[in-house]
Amino acid sequence: MGVVNEEAETYKNKGNEAFKAENFEEAISLYSKAISLSDKDSRDAATYLKNRAAAYLKIKDYDKAIKDCDDALAIVPEDPKALFRRAQALETLERFEEAYRDAKTIFTVDPTNKAVQPVLARLHAIVQERARQSAQTGNKVEQMFKLAFKLEEDQDKREKAMANLLVLAKENNGADIMLKNGVVHKIQQLLKVEKNTDIYCNAVRIISQLCKRNVNRTKEILKVVGIPWILEILDSDIEERVNTAQYCLQVILNTFSGMDTSQKDSKPDPKLCEQYKSELDTLLTCLTYSITNRVISGKARDAIMELIMRNCHYSAINWAERFVEIKGLQRLLEVCSELEEYKYESAMNITPSSSTVAAACLAKIYENMYYDEAKQIFNNHVDEFIKDKLLTPDLESKVRVTVAITSLLRGPLDVGNYVISKEGIMEMILVMAQTEDPLQQRVACECLIAAASKKDKARAIIDKGVDILKKLYQCKDDAVRVRALVGLCKLGSFGGDDASIRPFAEGSTKKLAEACRKFLINPSKDKDLRKWAAEGLSYLTLDADVKEKLVEDKPALQSLIELAKTGDQSCLYGVVTTLVNLCNAYEKQEMLPEMLELAKFAKHHIPEQHELDDPDFVNKRLTVLAKAGVTSGLVALSKTESHNSRELIARVFNAICSIQELRGIVVQQGGAKVLIPMALEGTTNGKKQAAQALARIGITINPEVAFPGQRNLEVVRPLIALLHPECTALENFEALMALCNLAGMNETTRNRILKEGGLLKIEQYLYEDHLMLQRAATQCICNLVQSEEVIKIFEGNNDRTKFLYLLCQEEDMDTVMAASGALCVLTSASKVCCKKLLDVEPWVETLRCLLANPNKEIQYRGTYILYNIVKDDKDMAARVFETDVMEILMALTKLDDPEQKKAKDLAQKCLNAAEELGVIRKPDQSTVVDPFKETDKHSDEEEVA
Repeated sequence: MGVVNEEAETYKNKGNEAFKAENFEEAISLYSKAISLSDKDSRDAATYLKNRAAAYLKIKDYDKAIKDCDDALAIVPEDPKALFRRAQALETLERFEEAYRDAKTIFTVDPTNKAVQPVLARLHAIVQERARQSAQTGNKVEQMFKLAFKLEEDQDKREKAMANLLVLAKENNGADIMLKNGVVHKIQQLLKVEKNTDIYCNAVRIISQLCKRNVNRTKEILKVVGIPWILEILDSDIEERVNTAQYCLQVILNTFSGMDTSQKDSKPDPKLCEQYKSELDTLLTCLTYSITNRVISGKARDAIMELIMRNCHYSAINWAERFVEIKGLQRLLEVCSELEEYKYESAMNITPSSSTVAAACLAKIYENMYYDEAKQIFNNHVDEFIKDKLLTPDLESKVRVTVAITSLLRGPLDVGNYVISKEGIMEMILVMAQTEDPLQQRVACECLIAAASKKDKARAIIDKGVDILKKLYQCKDDAVRVRALVGLCKLGSFGGDDASIRPFAEGSTKKLAEACRKFLINPSKDKDLRKWAAEGLSYLTLDADVKEKLVEDKPALQSLIELAKTGDQSCLYGVVTTLVNLCNAYEKQEMLPEMLELAKFAKHHIPEQHELDDPDFVNKRLTVLAKAGVTSGLVALSKTESHNSRELIARVFNAICSIQELRGIVVQQGGAKVLIPMALEGTTNGKKQAAQALARIGITINPEVAFPGQRNLEVVRPLIALLHPECTALENFEALMALCNLAGMNETTRNRILKEGGLLKIEQYLYEDHLMLQRAATQCICNLVQSEEVIKIFEGNNDRTKFLYLLCQEEDMDTVMAASGALCVLTSASKVCCKKLLDVEPWVETLRCLLANPNKEIQYRGTYILYNIVKDDKDMAARVFETDVMEILMALTKLDDPEQKKAKDLAQKCLNAAEELGVIRKPDQSTVVDPFKETDKHSDEEEVA
């Protein structure tokens, strides 16, 4: 055993050496080996544990430091070093009362210990203050309880009291006191009888706040109320209540998984997910089973599906495969197959958006089936659902299956195509379309429309189904007619915006558009018919003639925008796609001239652009849309969880923001507010489109108006994301301009740009061989150097300051203006930066360019930089005045132009500073030479002589 102890001691000594060399990770590894080799309850083991705790403190792993100190104190109770290190860790974690207890114990054991005395005094003051605040908070909580939970009290007082409790719940101290005083049980009882929505929602928000980022409190709360209670409060027809309860559930999921949805790019903590796997599984399983709960409201059902959607992705809780395993797909397909026409006691409550949300959820789950086997399992579950439905060959089963297939075609398209290509399915749908039953006709039409998403499918349906759709369009039932109309519209538009492809006869598209218009503007038609009419237009508006006609049709345009303002997710596709088409904001494939020639030579089909899709016509349409209030509609629709739909919305916003005069309208109607989240999360193209729209707003409108409050910080990251090689030069330029304006706002915004890595990305464009990009980057740097942090970076061991100085020789006046402005700030704040300028090889030439510049402002900036260099530094002043700079300064002091007075005064100050330093003496006025004055050869020779 003695040999082992010697080996342990060797590892300890090596650990001490590593600790002194500040290699803390290595020290921890060596101390761990010493601990494993030592006797478990020996004093040596206690020493090794204390040492490792010291190393853990250095790397800020305070929980492990506390654990090691606990173990050391179990061996040697009241050991001063172990107590002191534990007190340090506890204080950092703001567990002040426990830290104070340890400090008092050290003082009791060793009263002469000087290191603990200031710590004890500091902790005593903190603990006393916290005790005082705790007493105050306790009194506040007690007072608020008396008001908030008594139904007979005045309503205004109760509302204020509940709002105050919510504020108190955000503080740890207040949260602990409220929990001890039974706030959870009180809220649970109150919500059974509370009618006031504000009080009800704030009570639920208190539960959310108590759970936020605190696992112990969350477990305690769930022990009191249980998961069924939270699902119960979710069951409401009042949207605010549903949203509040949904948020509460998301907070609980975040707490157990370590996610923080307030932080973008936040990911779950794998250790926490593993530790609380059982709790997470229980929560998500309860949500899954609740999808088909027959008694909950439609809004609650939508909220549950949205929660599943948010948490199934690998970057969240990665629950997709487990969801499929517990037959969650069948439950979603049950929701998809639900129809208002089949109203039984057992029917589910659904909203107009339910099938859309379910389809989006199916798509999200499928997106997370990363390997072929998982995709096959997904398909097997879908097959199982369809087989179960078709076992009973009644009419209702066929209708429900068809509606479910339609949702699959609108969600995971690959799965929908897989199902519809199975033997007998398409035939069944075509047979249903040819019956005399309006319900069968309607659902068959919807399925045919969804199936014609790919050109090969569209061609097949044109061959088989056009005559059926034409016949259905003659039907007396409006619901069937409008769907048949949309089917014809979709099939008639499969050539896209290629003016040379027209599947139907000339003029058919305009007739179809007119038919859609009649449904859209008719006030007697219900919203469902108008929604389908909008979808029909979404296909027809690929035709430029239809675009022009629609944009001139004020009633139709207004109906479209009013439909958008409802925020109904089922209207989303039709409305937004129509708007994308009107704005020409869809993805356009660029055709290289050489490829075009090659295609002509090979006699391949070449798409033709319609003359009405020229930029002038597009800009006119954008102006009409913006002035008609389209932004308000887009804001309402932006609540969607679908990333593809958000991309379409961002495209329309970006197209409108491409016209400078329209950007103010976008900001006034709340566009900037919804663009920020769209620029941070979604598809790659969607984020880019939203970010470019924000950049355009940031260029034209004062950032304090466009992005008030916290928004000016949130907009920084999407703008910096546009400074990427894969983005176009225009996107780079607009991002730089917007960042330049933001950098001029305040120090907080400048620090955020730095924190997001903005400085390095902006500087890349200083070296670009592109005049506009170089100029914009220099202007951005000019505003950033107002930050003390940036000045420190420029003072570092780098050539940043020197490069700015070299930019002063550029031909572009705006670039020189910005570079010299930045140098004015740097040289006035830092002598280090001043010295760097004189290390540039052509420093004299650059200085001459500034001092003799025809631009008066640049000339002034040059004299300002020179004054900063020469003042208070004899060596640098001597180097400067060894050159012909003195003659240039003398000439500047003789300037008569009032606009050059600032430069003249600074030139004199430079000469005075040099004279005070003893670098120059006051010259004889008669011998001064004006370098700007031309002299003849004879006088030159006299001067030389």
